[in-house]
Amino acid sequence: MGVRQNKVAVQDLEIGMFVSDLDRPWHQTPFPIQGFYIRSQSDIRALVSHCKWVMVDVAETRDSVKAESDKVVGFGRSASARGKGREELQLPPLSIREPVVYKTETTLKREVKTSRKLLDDAELALSRMFDALQAGELPDFRPVVAITQKMVESVARQPNALLWMSRTREYDDFIYRHALNTAVWALVCGRQLGLNEGLLNHLGTGCLLSQVGKTALPKDLVAREHQLSAEDYGTFRRYVELGVEALEPVGLSRAVLSVVQGHRERHNGSGFPAGIRGDRIPLLAKVAGIAEFFESLIAPRDDQEPMTPAKAVALLYDMRNIEFQVDLVEAFIQAIGVYPAGTLVELSDGQRGIVVSHSPERRLWPKVMVMQDANRQPLKSAKVIDLARFNESRSAGEALAVRDCLPHGTEGLNPAGFDVTGAESRWTLGKLISR
Repeated sequence: MGVRQNKVAVQDLEIGMFVSDLDRPWHQTPFPIQGFYIRSQSDIRALVSHCKWVMVDVAETRDSVKAESDKVVGFGRSASARGKGREELQLPPLSIREPVVYKTETTLKREVKTSRKLLDDAELALSRMFDALQAGELPDFRPVVAITQKMVESVARQPNALLWMSRTREYDDFIYRHALNTAVWALVCGRQLGLNEGLLNHLGTGCLLSQVGKTALPKDLVAREHQLSAEDYGTFRRYVELGVEALEPVGLSRAVLSVVQGHRERHNGSGFPAGIRGDRIPLLAKVAGIAEFFESLIAPRDDQEPMTPAKAVALLYDMRNIEFQVDLVEAFIQAIGVYPAGTLVELSDGQRGIVVSHSPERRLWPKVMVMQDANRQPLKSAKVIDLARFNESRSAGEALAVRDCLPHGTEGLNPAGFDVTGAESRWTLGKLISR
């Protein structure tokens, strides 16, 4: 049965309804995604303050919320899979002591050059660390700490460059990629929250070390972590405790260890290893947790088809105050955008490409590197379209927008053939990318 849309006055809205459209453009409102379930009276109050009416999907009301929560996608992928259902937990807003307001200090083009070398060095440091652990030796963690500081400095200068590089590069090992990408997502979110560079260093180091415990698990179990039996999952979840045990003698700070120990805990107590909830989870571990979860949803794996980033963003928004604190979810989405860097998209005119960066003020209009024309033919020379700038002087009917997100690996959309550094190449994009 198809979904039917009803026009509903905002004063008649109820918790559980799915709002699919507004009486004004989404980017003119504070809602970070287009389409969401109403989960609290505060959602209704926000809608009342911005709209007179909204469109509600009749087939996706409260019963649909329950039906969705009852689906078991795989261990680690939904709240229901961890046995706690969709219990919500309300807490006071996050309070960051003396938050830092970061300014973008360099262009994407310039910072990408630094980021490429930085990720090469990071992967090398991680590979040496994991090799030593698997050999039963005590590794030197100083290179990981040093590389984290450089990552923090890069994200502070320009948050999109490291994110772009981490999303579009190929990695030799899944664990390296997972640790690195988790660290990048977390640092970008931490920057948005206003964490100072000292805290960002603890956060990034903890994320890079968060997967250490997996070196003590059977490789085949790690390779299929989203397709595990209950017994295997019980073994798998021990990786957190194993990681803490391996790291405690090294002399790392308590803040770093708290990230390793708490990155799989969840807001409503449905996580592991301790099942703690709410304010008992350290802030840095909360940030690492949402970053690690998001990466697990969108990362290409042999044992599952990844979500598109836009669907993962929508899922996160649906989980606010369930598995993740609401203001942390909103800060994460504000930091990465509705269409994060590296998202393959099709535009409303049929052109296809990959998101390079997003505009916080125009969340639905990112900057897109177009690789195919409307007939899905490869372009002879690459072009970047800043949708926010492109649509500035155009009417709603003339505006260019993202029509759909495309699956990872969509044929003909490999960004490796394009160069955003400004190097001499027929695919050079450096001159086309502005701040």
